[in-house]
Amino acid sequence: MRAVVTGGGGYFGYKLGCALASKGASVVLYDMQKPIWEIPSGVVCVQADLRNYHAILAACEGADCVFHVASYGMSGKEQWQKEKIESININGTRYIIEACQHHNISRLIYTSTVNVVFGGLPIEDGDEESVPYFPLDKHVDHYSRTKSIAEQMVLAADGTPLAGGGVLHTCVIRPPGIYGPDEQRHLPRLAKLIERGLLSFKFGDPTAKVNWVHVENLAQAQILAAEALTAKKNYIASGQVYFINDGEKYNIFEWLTPLFERLGRWKPWIRIPTWLVYSSAMAMEYLYLAMKPIVELSPVLTRNEVLNISVTHTFRIDKARAQLGYRPKKFVFADSVDHYIKSRPKGRNHHILLKVLIVFIVTFGFICVSLGFYGLSVLRSLRERRY
Repeated sequence: MRAVVTGGGGYFGYKLGCALASKGASVVLYDMQKPIWEIPSGVVCVQADLRNYHAILAACEGADCVFHVASYGMSGKEQWQKEKIESININGTRYIIEACQHHNISRLIYTSTVNVVFGGLPIEDGDEESVPYFPLDKHVDHYSRTKSIAEQMVLAADGTPLAGGGVLHTCVIRPPGIYGPDEQRHLPRLAKLIERGLLSFKFGDPTAKVNWVHVENLAQAQILAAEALTAKKNYIASGQVYFINDGEKYNIFEWLTPLFERLGRWKPWIRIPTWLVYSSAMAMEYLYLAMKPIVELSPVLTRNEVLNISVTHTFRIDKARAQLGYRPKKFVFADSVDHYIKSRPKGRNHHILLKVLIVFIVTFGFICVSLGFYGLSVLRSLRERRY
């Protein structure tokens, strides 16, 4: 197999490329940035933009399978770059579909997210048939909205004709948060939130649970999905979506216990109202947008993150087990935490801490003023009713 992995410079794309190469595949990792890890034999890196259609065509020539992992806008400051998010997540996906059709590539596996169906309302043990898409206009973040649109584009392309004959077979993988050694997004961000004291308290439903997926389990599911898009497997995965996780569910604060311990911090025990945390996150987002022309301060906590922490959203993997033969291995989160603690850069950036302090002061002031105006409006309303 000759496979192209978009987003191959990122953590999961790289790990998937390595897993494919270990099985004898010829792999192209397509990304703007080269991976920071060693490139194994049988893997070639192509540095190009997903919005460059001609570069995509060149990279996909001769391939028989594409794993579309690349996306933009999941976290940090990039969440508010709406035009870039749309051009990469939607237009980039359209280019990938067109490249498959042009080059007679019959298999396309799209890496989506559980957030295409989750937007803040509880979901317990949801499955692919019973859980609908969350309304596009109700998403609080542009990333989830564009991922939903792109996923539906990929599914709509299933069964479309290829230039040289035959048809395109597509499927979608929906993972939750990814963890594993050297993971570069979720674990470092959670560690920063803990060190800054932003997870020193609990909020949300105390019984809320979520799923996680180890990078090796996610790679396993992707490779099985590619096999399930062949005649040998009767194209069983064609046009299908699959929730993929470790097969277990956790309370986020219990799940993070090893991280609190390794960082030398107390587990949170004070509970505060979720509405207050959500309001603070909203204020931080508005503050970021207002101050962006002057200074770029990353929002410490976003509304989407608050919802993901405070509300149950778990999903069954029965369909992946039955149709793909998916069998998640058992992993211990503490192992990934230990690896992170040993390998992360030493020292603290005091400028960052100062920025965080400024954000907190201004945000707190914003909330106090808002609550003050709200209180005055209530008093005025009561006074008018009285007279």
